[in-house]
Amino acid sequence: MSPTAPHKPAAGPQSIRKIVIASLTGTALEWYDFFLYGTASALVLGTLFFPEASSLAGTLASFGTFAVGFAARPLGGIIFGHFGDRLGRKPMLVITLLVMGFTTFLIGALPTYAQIGVWAPVLLTLLRVLQGIAVGGEWGGSVLMITEHAPAGRRGFYSAWSQVGINLGFITSAGVFAAVQALSDEAFLSWGWRLPFLLGAVPTLVGLVIRLKIEETPEFQSVQHKGEKQRLPVLHALKTHPRSILVTAGARMAENGASYIFLVFSLAYGKHIGVDNTLLLTGIIVANIVEGASMVGFGALSDRIGRRPVYMAGAATLIVFAFPFFWLVDTSTPALVWLAFVIAIGIGHGAMIGTQPSFFTELFGKSSRYSAISLGHELASVFAGGLSPLIATALLAATDSSWPISLYLVVLGCVTLVSVYFARETVQRDTAPTPDPRLQPAGTYE
Repeated sequence: MSPTAPHKPAAGPQSIRKIVIASLTGTALEWYDFFLYGTASALVLGTLFFPEASSLAGTLASFGTFAVGFAARPLGGIIFGHFGDRLGRKPMLVITLLVMGFTTFLIGALPTYAQIGVWAPVLLTLLRVLQGIAVGGEWGGSVLMITEHAPAGRRGFYSAWSQVGINLGFITSAGVFAAVQALSDEAFLSWGWRLPFLLGAVPTLVGLVIRLKIEETPEFQSVQHKGEKQRLPVLHALKTHPRSILVTAGARMAENGASYIFLVFSLAYGKHIGVDNTLLLTGIIVANIVEGASMVGFGALSDRIGRRPVYMAGAATLIVFAFPFFWLVDTSTPALVWLAFVIAIGIGHGAMIGTQPSFFTELFGKSSRYSAISLGHELASVFAGGLSPLIATALLAATDSSWPISLYLVVLGCVTLVSVYFARETVQRDTAPTPDPRLQPAGTYE
């Protein structure tokens, strides 16, 4: 962009709606693919790819490959964050969608242990690594595509819609898996489990068309105009915002760690204690529908009262509800099981994840923002979401009880409470107008 190129104004109401739909749709498709693996890990991958282990040990092994995907997410955040800060948000979102769709299709076509032996879990792990890299670069770009287009004073509301795509992805994946589980056990284990993975190729192409039509964000264009692009954005982020990166990672411990206990481990827990998987999947779907609405509301609330109080309220809800969640699931009563998921996911988790995009975006300056939020976001994924089903399954195997898992949830909640308590309130950065780069010296926004 030439030095005299005009600065593009923030998107108007009609344009921001278009951007929200494009970001939400692409995110839903990306997370449909990612969540499929988690559901399959709890229900079928242990049997097909680790058949020599016991049922619980096989599940533990499949959750190990699930965790590998999370270990790869920081690498994806660094790679796509670097090029997202250098080349723009849009091209990275196109690439992550293509990588995720391709690897998910290959998982659906992968031979099992009975067909190719030890190569089956090896290839499964490699594909999971590619999934992790893709989704590690996806979140930061999809969030910034909305937050950097959002009008002043409405960033919390609009950016929360980016998270709705995550819910839609999980609802779709859980619904498809619930449908194929209606097949006979023989058909499900033979070919039925593959269908959700193979079908992901079709919506991937749809999402690709949608993402190719969206525009680059005004704030990235501002960075281009002022010549503020960093040669190594990750190093710049670590140098200028180390505390905010740690706050981001700490804030995610409860949100991310708890979500995969509620969404993934709960299926293995229900299988262990004899609760019908269809009942659990239905409860998860209902809770995700509720959360789809609640987190937009929490995002809007954060525009009014601030990001920190809303986020901390979500973490506190998780702490208070850590033990009652499993007590309700243990009853096997449909209404109580659904209530457990609605409170845990729809309220506790919803308050945190609905506030997260605007909160994290406002913690960082725009020249290395993609790298910074991706790094903090994905570091927590390794130690929280990636390990939580593995840790919870190991605790269940060792104690045959849910109370250690509840205690683990309490610890995660406390880490998040402390992290957010020591963070600065950021909502004032949203209400202040973005300066015209033609009238500001380079670097003043940082």
